[in-house]
Amino acid sequence: MLIFAPKTSSSLAGRVAAALGTVLAPSEEREFEGGEHKMRPLVDVCNEDVYVVQDLCGDANASANDKLCRLLFFVGALKDAGAERVTAITPYLAYARKDRRTQPRDPVTMRYVAALMEAVGIDRVVALEMHNEAAFDNAFRCHTLRLEAADVFVADIAKAVGDQPVVVMSPDIGGVKRAQRFREFLTSTLSREVDLAFMEKRRTKGVVSGATVVGDLAGRAVIIYDDMIVSGSTILRACQASRQAGARTVLVAAAHAAFLPAASQIFSSHAADNVLVTDSIELRPEFEQWLDSGLRVCSIAPLIARTIRDLASHRD
Repeated sequence: MLIFAPKTSSSLAGRVAAALGTVLAPSEEREFEGGEHKMRPLVDVCNEDVYVVQDLCGDANASANDKLCRLLFFVGALKDAGAERVTAITPYLAYARKDRRTQPRDPVTMRYVAALMEAVGIDRVVALEMHNEAAFDNAFRCHTLRLEAADVFVADIAKAVGDQPVVVMSPDIGGVKRAQRFREFLTSTLSREVDLAFMEKRRTKGVVSGATVVGDLAGRAVIIYDDMIVSGSTILRACQASRQAGARTVLVAAAHAAFLPAASQIFSSHAADNVLVTDSIELRPEFEQWLDSGLRVCSIAPLIARTIRDLASHRD
């Protein structure tokens, strides 16, 4: 078993390797004029079971498109060098939200990404907390595995709520199934009943509206559970609605911290008592000021390490 990572994802990959009690396999990356590059393994990969860790969220160092190309080209090199099986660990999968046509002649970009991955020979794709699970499953013809952030968050949240009555809330109707599964995780951990609620949400030409909450939040610890935070507007609305409905405590848990600058409003407003995210995406430097002051990052490295260990032990 060999684990590689492009330099844009080496921090998370290093934590995964450490959790497995190993180190990243050596590779070479070179940049050329005009923005071209290459990456090659520096060890023999022939007949090896190979795992490549690469988040596909654009940041200051590389765009989502650049990260995707680096992953595709490197996997192609691995397969050309004789790797028996290559698993792409993409905790954040670029274009996963573009999974359907919302206007005439719209692209279904996630399906195109799947086709590109399959074309270079990726045998399996592992991703964390998909925006639309059914669309993800249907887009790929190679093997896929969806990891759930509930596994990472549940212990911290159980400790935070203590003996308070608890309700898990989805900030929109589309996320109810995700919130329901986390509710089941939390119910099992707390060994007591946890209720479910959701919030109305309408989006028209990019403008979000709707503030009706379905469920009883008064006097309870409210866990607002979602797959990602981008601008933060949806989460902020849900926090404010929870306060207005009489919530005793408001906690937010979201797998992907795909923060835009506007997301700082969640922390500056103190609308949430605490926000939990994972390290599926490297935290942008401007948000580090909120660490230990409303923001907590829970590592997915142990979860990915366990997943790799299980996949390697069941090698066909």
